[in-house]
Amino acid sequence: MPNQKILYITTEMYPYQEDTNMAAVVNKMALKMHNEGNDVRVFMPRFGQISERKFQLHEVIRLSGMNIIINDLDQPLIIKVASLPGERLQVYFIDNEEYFKRKQYYVDDEGNPFTDNDERAIFFARGVIETIKKLNWVPDVIHLNGWMSSFVPIYLKTYYESDTYFKDAKIVLSLYNEKDADLDKNISEKLAFDNISGLKALDNPTIKSFVIESMNYVDMVVKGDEFLDEDLDKGFNETSAPKSEYVDVDSINQLY
Repeated sequence: MPNQKILYITTEMYPYQEDTNMAAVVNKMALKMHNEGNDVRVFMPRFGQISERKFQLHEVIRLSGMNIIINDLDQPLIIKVASLPGERLQVYFIDNEEYFKRKQYYVDDEGNPFTDNDERAIFFARGVIETIKKLNWVPDVIHLNGWMSSFVPIYLKTYYESDTYFKDAKIVLSLYNEKDADLDKNISEKLAFDNISGLKALDNPTIKSFVIESMNYVDMVVKGDEFLDEDLDKGFNETSAPKSEYVDVDSINQLY
């Protein structure tokens, strides 16, 4: 079914990240849908490991310049864009000096999770939502990949609930076996600043608990890894959302 507008929100994508299943799957899904005549956009964080020179990222001035308020602090939103190497597929990067300049992804050199991972996820989710609105591009399908993207449906169904911009978009969540880590215990205060409360994940805020929480806010949950770890598999089996077992990339269009 061509001529759909498909938005991929991801934390990983080949070739910007290599050697992970998620990065490979997102690359293949996006390219397949693009080559079948759909209007595809990809959004991901501009982690410090992604070389701007190598991948020819450049800032989109007309989209940059917004501020996202996180817990009463203004954080500048910088949008960069590049074409997937060798393809006419645009990838947008959410950037901010405070959150994404560091060379590591989620843990420091000693293996300790960054204390602001929660703020980075909130900034990423809200940054994607605000940028899409500024593009004046309304997706038919929003496909989420990676734990940071799980904050998107939570925000869309709470903070942005009265905003009709995304009302017809169907949200698909892919589950992957990502490394779990604790999130800041004060995340409840940061979400409360955006009038978000009552989430079960706040009882024990971790990367995994928010992914499991987000299953309650989407239209379809699908296994991104063929075999999920015990907690994710339990969440998958218990969610009331429509769900799909692992889908081969060649059949992904049937999901949409």
